Amino acid sequence: MTVRKCLPWPDKRLRTAAEPVAEITDEIRAIWTDMIDTMEAMPGVGLGAPQIGVMLRLAVVDGSAERGRAVRLANPEILHASTQLREHEEASPNLPGVSAKLKRPRAVTVRYMDETGSLTERDFVGIEATSVQHQIDHLNGRMYFDNLSKVKRDMLLRKARKLA
Repeated sequence: MTVRKCLPWPDKRLRTAAEPVAEITDEIRAIWTDMIDTMEAMPGVGLGAPQIGVMLRLAVVDGSAERGRAVRLANPEILHASTQLREHEEASPNLPGVSAKLKRPRAVTVRYMDETGSLTERDFVGIEATSVQHQIDHLNGRMYFDNLSKVKRDMLLRKARKLA
């Protein structure tokens, strides 16, 4: 079990788009395992590789009540998003101590490469839909607070600086 350190905001890697994964190798599987260990240690419901300084389009999501059901995603892309929105409090280990309520589509259909290297499509609903969207933001060099108004974002970042 390897719990990796999450990059502290404002590390520039958190603002950099991650590189696509060409194939699923043992090295990629090991990164996913470390990501799951790190996510469980937070505890959280998802993690994007850039959050731990790995600049690859890798994410893990586990919104199950019993845990241990993490979905491993490489190169995830949203194919369809529901028009119905769901509000949820979002946060990030890269900016501890602060959070914000965001509205995101309640359900999304995502295409990604799974742990076998197969291209897969899956529907995510509820907390897992929110998490997968949050992780894809990380893979694109975005943070959850980028979805806030300028005033709310500035307040959140000011509060985070006071806590640091």
